Amino acid sequence: MAIVMETQGLTKAYNEQVIALDDVNIALEKGEFVTLLGRSGSGKSTLLNILGGLDCPTSGEVVINGRRVDFDDRDALITLRREALGFIFQNFNLIPTQTAQENVGYPLVFNFQKKAVREERALALLELVGLARRADHYPRELSGGEQQRVAIARALVGNPAIVLADEPTGNLDSKTSDEIFDLMRTVNRERETTFLVVTHERELGKRADRSIELLDGRVVTA
Repeated sequence: MAIVMETQGLTKAYNEQVIALDDVNIALEKGEFVTLLGRSGSGKSTLLNILGGLDCPTSGEVVINGRRVDFDDRDALITLRREALGFIFQNFNLIPTQTAQENVGYPLVFNFQKKAVREERALALLELVGLARRADHYPRELSGGEQQRVAIARALVGNPAIVLADEPTGNLDSKTSDEIFDLMRTVNRERETTFLVVTHERELGKRADRSIELLDGRVVTA
């Protein structure tokens, strides 16, 4: 399988005493579903933010689709996030004044896609996540699980090679959490989209292709 994302000697230090990541070397293959485990403060969110171009490392490299990420090139980082990556957040981060369909299509505004294209693609993805009938509903009219389904559809709208998910089931009850995890797994298999999912739930980790575990900023299992 082709490697779609890897890190080489990735380090993030805030000062000599606080080292969030210490020589992290990981690789994700196309179509893999990988969970990122570790206790609070282990460096999971820091790693995810760097992989997503939202933060920069102190040293080391991130390579995505064979190209080294230049953290000094703001325009390149914007393009990377727009074209290669999808994001799912614990708190959904939906725009409250937009419908589900508008929320899903919103990232395509920055790709200069016409409204008709945005609407068509957003509706198709809402169908994929089982929410086409709720396309005209606002976030306040949706349950937590439904909002996360909308967020998953939004993450996929740009057809990214990789989806980065930060505790996507953290605000959900156990039944809904299982449903969202199963949905992400289904998308992963059907679309061959690579997923890296931060979670503290080890039971979910057992249902992934494999898990990467961090402890005090270092990889202890990969």
